[in-house]
Amino acid sequence: MIVFKKIASLQQHLQRIQQNGGSVGFVPTMGALHQGHIQLTERSIAEGQFTVCSIFVNPTQFNDKDDFAKYPITVENDIVQLEAAGVQALFLPSVEEIYPNGTALPENAYPLGFLDQVFEAAHRPGHFQGVCQVVHRLLDIVQPDKLYMGQKDYQQCMVIRKLLDLTGLDTRTELIICPTMRETDGLAMSSRNRRLPETDRQVAPTIYELLQYAREKAGELPLPEIEEYALAQLTAAGFKPDYFAFARASDLQPVGRYENDTKLIVVVAAFLGQVRLIDNILL
Repeated sequence: MIVFKKIASLQQHLQRIQQNGGSVGFVPTMGALHQGHIQLTERSIAEGQFTVCSIFVNPTQFNDKDDFAKYPITVENDIVQLEAAGVQALFLPSVEEIYPNGTALPENAYPLGFLDQVFEAAHRPGHFQGVCQVVHRLLDIVQPDKLYMGQKDYQQCMVIRKLLDLTGLDTRTELIICPTMRETDGLAMSSRNRRLPETDRQVAPTIYELLQYAREKAGELPLPEIEEYALAQLTAAGFKPDYFAFARASDLQPVGRYENDTKLIVVVAAFLGQVRLIDNILL
């Protein structure tokens, strides 16, 4: 695996790959890699892509400075995992390399509409503008044929699909959304899981248990009743929930009743101690 820290050298290498008929697959990450990230790279490799992974902790998507400061940095271990997976290139830029003109972004630079108002966006103001800022920049640098992301960050995936449409990059880059990878007890894999104390780690799978409950009961009980029950159960277990809600999978519009012909998703976010966990499940 070749490690690139400069844009120019990475682009020169990728241009040679594409000029020789190769296709580039891209997995953007913030490091602290787990098997969920590795699954994305393995999917790219299996599909015959020259696979590039990036590790960059983007400061502009953190609305909480403490969360940014506490984000785990494990680059040496990340490199070992990527090499073992067969990734061909790692892009490891500095903040100055990504944002040579500074990180300032005009208000609502990316008109995301409803996606920038609900669920994660409502609880993390400015988060998705920062996500779009860095992903737009990375896509311009890498110019991949395929972009691989995980379903755990479902709203983020929808935001990136919107970004591709807004910028016209959807004509060049295909978004591939891969299933959420879970621990054996159901907890969605996340870089933040390593910050959970052991006592909280034992409680964390409650989120997935309630998602499964919601999926099982969606056709039997009123959806608001299921949501109220889940929120109460999370609180009783020691969580501080931000939301637990049914929504249309196509656009994340909240729904109040179950309809067989509408694909739904259940989304949840909750603090467990100082760690904020998110998850979802498709119906």
